[in-house]
Amino acid sequence: MIELEQAARAALASETLKALGHPVRLRIVAALVEGPLHVGALAERLGVPQPVVSQQLRILRMRHLVEATRVSGLAVYRISEPSLYQLVDCLQGCRRHGGSGNQ
Repeated sequence: MIELEQAARAALASETLKALGHPVRLRIVAALVEGPLHVGALAERLGVPQPVVSQQLRILRMRHLVEATRVSGLAVYRISEPSLYQLVDCLQGCRRHGGSGNQ
């Protein structure tokens, strides 16, 4: 029973990491950790065409990592998976320490 639970958790973690495995999706999540944004603001902040951002947001929504609400006719995106805040923080820490070559 424990092995099945661990396997299920590992499968879910793997799917989440796959969803975050694209550089643009990871940048989107990192931007949304700072606060909700609409597609146009995300595109401008990331320097990525709006259709590309929309496509990547769709994938993140399908994985239930982000959600959208309508505000003044715009879809405003926010993080819907609370553990992403910790994950982004961890990844930023890896970036700060990753180039040192220390194990």
